[in-house]
Amino acid sequence: MLTLDEIDLQLLNLLQTDGKLTTKEIAQQVNLSTTPVYERIKRLEREGVIEKYVALVNAEKVGKSFIVFCHVTLKQHTKKIGNQFVEDITSLKEVTECYNVSGDYDFLLKIFVRDMKHYQSFVINDLGSIKNIGSVHSTFVMGVIKHTYRIPI
Repeated sequence: MLTLDEIDLQLLNLLQTDGKLTTKEIAQQVNLSTTPVYERIKRLEREGVIEKYVALVNAEKVGKSFIVFCHVTLKQHTKKIGNQFVEDITSLKEVTECYNVSGDYDFLLKIFVRDMKHYQSFVINDLGSIKNIGSVHSTFVMGVIKHTYRIPI
């Protein structure tokens, strides 16, 4: 694991709050000049601590506010079947997150669609076309209480 000092942690917290901050704005907040701040940020990017910068889109405003958590169980568990499932699921644009989990299910998917009819079509036509899915259990989000991509550091 990479050793991060207090300044690195401050930089990460600032960038997680607002990824569009300029180097100058960040430097002012951490009481450093722009050059060391720039170099630290580039090091954090190079070493993979900062993976990428993205815009967070309001799902409701783009017509994809129906959120479903879908638990998937595979019929069989082999390396080939698992790899094929991962390849198939990553190609589905509605699936925004996929986790391999322990317990009663093999995978947990987070899915964004327009509405129930869209989800029904997705389950039948997209998930239904993936081989070796044994069962699907859907949980529909009624309201979002907390949603963040921020990693607590």
